[in-house]
Amino acid sequence: MSTLRNKVQLIGNVGQDPVITDLEGGKRVARLTMATNEHYKNKEGERMTNTEWHTVVGWGKLADIIEGFVTKGKEIAVEGKLTSRSYEDKEGNKRYVTEVVANEILLLGSND
Repeated sequence: MSTLRNKVQLIGNVGQDPVITDLEGGKRVARLTMATNEHYKNKEGERMTNTEWHTVVGWGKLADIIEGFVTKGKEIAVEGKLTSRSYEDKEGNKRYVTEVVANEILLLGSND
């Protein structure tokens, strides 16, 4: 059960082309947004969709795979863990971010 303590699995569509950043020391990081949809019926029986947006981060070899194969609109499956961090923006305001740090990405759907 220890592997279930902080585990996230998502299937959804990429919102925009990933941003790849080369850091000092040769490290690479890829950032992308993905949308997941939940479908349900409201009180009137109408089919409704709730869309959630997630920020996904991939490091090292995974960043290379994301750069080569992941594009806007692509359906992907992501497995990773949730992380939270804070930073100060240009105006000095403290901002909080929650991200999924991916350890595996699967490409789904067609190979368009």
